[in-house]
Amino acid sequence: MRKKLTKAIFPVAGMGTRFLPATKSVPKEIMTLVDRPLVQYAIDEARAAGIKEFIFVTSRGKGALEDYFDNAPQLEQELRKKGKDELLEVLRSTNMDSGEIAYTRQNKPLGLGHAVWCARRLIANEPFAVILPDDVISADKPCLQQMVEAYEETGGNIVAAMEVPDEQTSSYGMLDIKDDMGKIVSTKGMVEKPNLGESPSNLAVIGRYILTPTVLQKLNKKKTGAGGEIQLTDAIADARQEGEEVYGYRFDGRRFDCGSKSGFLQATVAFALDRPELRDDLWGFLSEMVNAAKAAE
Repeated sequence: MRKKLTKAIFPVAGMGTRFLPATKSVPKEIMTLVDRPLVQYAIDEARAAGIKEFIFVTSRGKGALEDYFDNAPQLEQELRKKGKDELLEVLRSTNMDSGEIAYTRQNKPLGLGHAVWCARRLIANEPFAVILPDDVISADKPCLQQMVEAYEETGGNIVAAMEVPDEQTSSYGMLDIKDDMGKIVSTKGMVEKPNLGESPSNLAVIGRYILTPTVLQKLNKKKTGAGGEIQLTDAIADARQEGEEVYGYRFDGRRFDCGSKSGFLQATVAFALDRPELRDDLWGFLSEMVNAAKAAE
């Protein structure tokens, strides 16, 4: 019987240099889209998929991230005293119970594969998910939940995937497709950041993974790949070469690359427009800006 997926790794050790000077003192993962930190979107998605154990791979300077998930008794007391029950419930939804969340350190920035490897003792011999909070996915059914439903049918390793233009293939891990079945594709392997014109397909790996313990065994070799880093996609490809199935899953939803300033701003606008209390004012402002830009041309 296939083991149920209950653990997820959140690699959050990056320095967020593209968002300096803000990230000098604020971890990128708690920068907000409207009024919720990036990491809260990732946690909510994991919970919807049935994840019970949340493993964060952190680094120096991430104390504010850990504090975010802790209880805030004084703030709760003030909200209760002022009768702000709705805000109190929002605040409580961010708390994580004792034992539900764990932290481990990545001492050196050696790549995503290395970050996942750092959590190996907390995973043991179980399947696990990996969620990159930088990739925010807006979907009616959360992306990881879609993937878990597919995993219950296929087993093996599953990566979220989407089509990208030819000129962007060198920025992603790309799938080498064996059989295209629509939502799900079986693969022959994966290539991390291929040279332009050398990608085996246009189907790119996005920051959601369901992986087997075999991938952790491959990461034990600490083999370096693209950029001199230990690449997660290389370990997945090695597991495939030894006979484990690796599937790509074309998820329903829109992905925002919140690791870039442009993607972060796009996500902020999109999520704000999805809020009824903000939509009219923001839409009016955006319309004015567009009309003013056209008039100035």
